[in-house]
Amino acid sequence: MTGYPFSAVLGMDEMRLALLLNAVNPAIGGVLVRGEKGTAKSTAVRALATLLPPVDRVAGCRFACDPAVPDPACPDGPHPAGGHAERRPARLVELPVGAAEDRVVGALDLERALAEGVRAFEPGLLAAAHRGVLYVDEVNLLHDHLVDLLLDAAAMGRCHVEREGVSVSHAARFLLVGTMNPEEGELRPQLLDRFGLTVEVAASRDPAVRVEVVRRRLAADADPAGFAASWAEADVEVARRVVAARDRLDRVRLPDAALRQIAEVCAAFDVDGMRADIVTARTAVAHAAWQGRDRVTADDVRVAARLALPHRRRRDPFDSPGLDEKRLDEALRRARDEHPDDDPPDGGPTEGPGPDGGPGGGGPAGAGPADHADGGDRAARGDGGWPDRLDDGSGTDHDGGSDGQPGAYRRRDGGPSGDQPAGGVQPVAVPREGLKARLLTAPGIGEGVPGRRSRARTGRGRTTGARAPLGRPGALHLPATLRAAAPHQAARGRAAGPLRLRPHDLREAVREGREGSLVLFVVDASGSMGARQRMAAVKGAVLALLNDAYQRRDKVAVVAFRAAGAQTLLPATSSVLAASTRLAELPTGGRTPLAEGLLAAADLLRVERLRDPRRRPLVLVVTDGRATAGERPLARAARAAAVLAATGASCVVVDCESGPVRLGLAYRLATQLGADHHPLDAVATAPLLNLAAVNPNRSVA
Repeated sequence: MTGYPFSAVLGMDEMRLALLLNAVNPAIGGVLVRGEKGTAKSTAVRALATLLPPVDRVAGCRFACDPAVPDPACPDGPHPAGGHAERRPARLVELPVGAAEDRVVGALDLERALAEGVRAFEPGLLAAAHRGVLYVDEVNLLHDHLVDLLLDAAAMGRCHVEREGVSVSHAARFLLVGTMNPEEGELRPQLLDRFGLTVEVAASRDPAVRVEVVRRRLAADADPAGFAASWAEADVEVARRVVAARDRLDRVRLPDAALRQIAEVCAAFDVDGMRADIVTARTAVAHAAWQGRDRVTADDVRVAARLALPHRRRRDPFDSPGLDEKRLDEALRRARDEHPDDDPPDGGPTEGPGPDGGPGGGGPAGAGPADHADGGDRAARGDGGWPDRLDDGSGTDHDGGSDGQPGAYRRRDGGPSGDQPAGGVQPVAVPREGLKARLLTAPGIGEGVPGRRSRARTGRGRTTGARAPLGRPGALHLPATLRAAAPHQAARGRAAGPLRLRPHDLREAVREGREGSLVLFVVDASGSMGARQRMAAVKGAVLALLNDAYQRRDKVAVVAFRAAGAQTLLPATSSVLAASTRLAELPTGGRTPLAEGLLAAADLLRVERLRDPRRRPLVLVVTDGRATAGERPLARAARAAAVLAATGASCVVVDCESGPVRLGLAYRLATQLGADHHPLDAVATAPLLNLAAVNPNRSVA
């Protein structure tokens, strides 16, 4: 099947440049592409693999060893020098979100290892991606330990498998590309830092660009081979430039002036550690090679900083993404002013012929909307329909539209992102510094997705027992395996010699760890909550609980009720940033439809149970307990509480009532829900709360 050509992807200049710079120098550390759905993230990554030069490998080696320098530790080796070689295209390996650890790193054949005493290793996806591209779609939905494993392998260039006392190691050097939709949750800052570069992508808001995107897509669907042929010349030219840049890479000089600029920029944005400086330097060198230069200039440093630093300045889920362009320019100017003698002559891009005989890197290369719309003519010219470098002030944003903000990213709401709010950027509520949330846990032991909140049976954690495997065995429980095999040794004719095992003797370990939950916030936004600054305290406590949910890898959802009804502000998602945005915009006023809020929560739980049945819910009802909307509001609220309690969800009532005279309605609601009850000023300060200690006999759905 013919794929979509790389050069035909319209706009998305930053994404394509970041991918190509990693193709030039995989030591940069990969690319994380963040953006909304339908922005050609996967299409561009799959098209990139077709541009990479083919690789030679030792014939028959499952680990794609280079015949010029074979891996001495290759499990299929040792390979003789100068042996028979075969050529194959660079591979694109896609890692599914539901892949197990054995599928990623490879697995030992335990049955053969125990029964025959041989080490039979089945390579995983990391071995298949060696000297190619490893693509992880929805990387933010991958479990943390798998992301750690991928990034460690990408950084070290090797994959190590340690299992049941047997160690296997093989080379694993690949271009790592991850894509994600921020609305579905963020990666931890520690994992973000391990990706070399990051780019934000969004669909163009320019009608001319959108028309051309649709035109190209329809043409590709109608005649895939013909469409690919019309862009073949442009793709060949890009592939030629990648090879030329790789050959030039070792000759590119990084002067002290550029190093000082890199250090100044990284210090100005207060990034942690030294990885940012190293990645920025490697990216600047790769960009100079891509532009056909033998010396890194300030232009290369600026481009590299815009790709390497935005994700490294995020320290918690409430930090806004992006990079302040003014601060970046000021840092570069400060470094140039302090050391003017050894700066490049013009302090910017060099002039002269580029790698393809065209103009060099000087001057803005971004194209306006009219330029992007003539993609068919550009294909005939062979320039691929996209600029060589990032826009440095042409007024063109990086999704092909123009918003009048030089160098700014376009967000979903149409405004530029960065350190300072701009027109149209949604406000984000930030938790008060030092406010810590209680640990809220569900009772019992679940079978849910791995996380850090409640007790659960998981694939990682402490061993609590053994069981016969349902399919392929997981981690082996050796004592239980030996006990299962011991009674049958006489029947198997064992005299003196090794223990004789059969496949049905194998026992796998049962482990207990922690699981993530669905934390559902049911927030009272009525007029009584807006009195005496009460809503400010409520938002502060909820934000602290949201931050705790992010750290414990939970999903969150928000239901608010006020005036005449309830509204689902945020369906279940892993994006704490989205939840804080909805919370910042939450209005207050009107009567208190408590019954409608509880029923809306029950409906949301029913839907989510169908979508994600293994994730146990935890409902936090934040209210003063008053019910004033509709006829007989307290009786209706009591019936709604019974409906919510019947779902089996673990509940906590956060009592927001204040003042000298208190009615105790929130405590009454907690009793009706069979929930724990805590005042607002305690829920975000105390060290521990365990629902099981309050309701030890409560059933768990």
